Amino acid sequence: MVTFAILVGFALFAIPAWHVTVRRVGVRACIATTPYVILATIVAAKERPSLADLGRFSEPALLILISLAEGPKHGYAMIKDIERVSGQTLGPGTLYGAITRLEAEEWIEPLPAEDRRRPYRLTSAGAAVLRARLASLGAMMRVGRARLADA
Repeated sequence: MVTFAILVGFALFAIPAWHVTVRRVGVRACIATTPYVILATIVAAKERPSLADLGRFSEPALLILISLAEGPKHGYAMIKDIERVSGQTLGPGTLYGAITRLEAEEWIEPLPAEDRRRPYRLTSAGAAVLRARLASLGAMMRVGRARLADA
């Protein structure tokens, strides 16, 4: 859930996200509206980043984060590692699309290029997101196993 802090004069108000539209989390915008509201500063603050925010792109992103948890890798090395670990082969379009989204979230970062290859590494924020997602998957796995045992 996204909440906003609005500073009006010297008073601070918290407003639910559905009252305010801001394109990207972390964007700061200044608005002047009526003589009664001289200046309002809107700051979007996301409570907890999640792979679920990536929607249908969350599975390739999860596989990439798991691959990079072992250490920095370039694209082809990630494809091979993901194939070895999960049995899934990501195409270049899927891989680099997910890399772009993960970079935008600052969950991975590029390292200086080696020859023609550009390696990426997991950031501390990316590691935190990965830990949270793996914990969630572990909880779902326990429930699923328990329900299968009852069936």
